Amino acid sequence: MVKAKCILIIDDEPDIREIAKVSLQFTKQWKVLTASSGLEGIDIAVAQQPNLILLDLAMPEIDGLTTLKQLRSNLATQNIPVLLLTATAKIAQRTEYGELGAQGILLKPFDPGTLGDQIEAILCS
Repeated sequence: MVKAKCILIIDDEPDIREIAKVSLQFTKQWKVLTASSGLEGIDIAVAQQPNLILLDLAMPEIDGLTTLKQLRSNLATQNIPVLLLTATAKIAQRTEYGELGAQGILLKPFDPGTLGDQIEAILCS
């Protein structure tokens, strides 16, 4: 039997975390972990080694880009794919995000019914 994917959602908005979690559990039967801050997310990523991290860019204290840089500089998390979650992403920013190690960008608001398919499409491209 194939082991279910484990996804870590790092977002400071409780509603976004819950909607994404329920969506991925229901549509893909994935195990979903959540974190409300970049620091909490890094700790969980190190301990749990998820298959993918869905990371919000706009968070207080430590924003998504700083979190991404810390994930990439940590030997325990540097190879975990990261998808950025944002309400805005200009073409120039997309290039910068890719250079920092993000595998792709998902725009808010996202469709909970297709979130898992969007994640798979980005990871398989």
